[in-house]
Amino acid sequence: MADARETNERRLRRLQQMRKTGAVAKASEALGEIWEAGNKPDPVVLRSALLHADGERSRLTKLVLPRGLALRFYLLAVFEAQCRLEAGDVWRSIRPLKGANSWSTLVAIDGAYDTAAGEYDAALKRMPPELRGSARAEERWRARKLEDLKLRQVKGALKTLEDLGNEDALVSMPRSARGHRLYEDFALMEEGGRGDMPTPNHYTVSTLSWTGAVTVTLPADFFLRGWIQVLNPSEVATWLILRRMSQWAPGKHRMSGVFLTARPRMQDFGLRDDAWEDGCRRLLEFGLIRYAEPPEELEAAVESIGDPVAKALFSQPHRVRQVYEPHYWQMTDDGLAEDAVQKLDRELTHRRVELANAATRRGQHEPEHLVDHAAPEE
Repeated sequence: MADARETNERRLRRLQQMRKTGAVAKASEALGEIWEAGNKPDPVVLRSALLHADGERSRLTKLVLPRGLALRFYLLAVFEAQCRLEAGDVWRSIRPLKGANSWSTLVAIDGAYDTAAGEYDAALKRMPPELRGSARAEERWRARKLEDLKLRQVKGALKTLEDLGNEDALVSMPRSARGHRLYEDFALMEEGGRGDMPTPNHYTVSTLSWTGAVTVTLPADFFLRGWIQVLNPSEVATWLILRRMSQWAPGKHRMSGVFLTARPRMQDFGLRDDAWEDGCRRLLEFGLIRYAEPPEELEAAVESIGDPVAKALFSQPHRVRQVYEPHYWQMTDDGLAEDAVQKLDRELTHRRVELANAATRRGQHEPEHLVDHAAPEE
């Protein structure tokens, strides 16, 4: 299990590098251009089949990996499809993997960090001598190395999406005469996977189901404000599951919040305890969910009741949370309007201070019940 301080520092370092290079801003700008030039979907509609477990794990939780772009890439492909195509249209790729207007332009990465050197620009040391000393040449060299790395990660994402299995695969790629994957010619599958029939379930643009049982809606700001680029896969998975629950039971979500205990979470979604609990903590810090609060109009109506007995009947109960009782959550989509990089930079910096203070207190041998233990991360 990684040390919480080390994990937080690594994430903050990656985020600040992307901020320095403008990686998230560039990817968000590319997504914004696609959105503006297309159908401007808001919300983006995702079939809930992606989330549901069939056995031990769902396609969603199989993509909760420490590194890699697989889950992010699939959601970006769905976003791109709904910007470009009409409901019911069959997906086909019109983009190369690299270069201008490519799939690579839609993802943000921090680059290759040289742990031994403790820096990101170690690749410059391997630059041909004849190119050194020129700021323009160094910039082109750095950009080319980043593009090469981004292409490798995009190909890795496609491989992961195909390797989910014959029926669960979320992309399919033809093979060359020598059996090599033809990444450029990948085909996107529907959220329920390729299926078990000879003809694969190619992705078609979904229509919104008002029952909340078939689809999940994602605000456009999730894509346009950088959140899809900076959230960890476990956080994205947790956020999607909470959205699914809030839209399946909107009245309950609005009045008292939604919750999920361990057994139904594993049975219905296949998400482990540590990923769920850490995901909820981070989403709370980032302002994308909150502890359940009764609606203002309900509070006002209750306060206006004169009869104390009737008032007690309609008041929202104050829960005394036991160790085994789950939190009740509500989505806070207003938080998506914030710039994701700035928000995470503030919160991760604040967490750095908290974790350092907790480590200091542990070093001073404070009583166990007073120590602010940091939660483990994936």
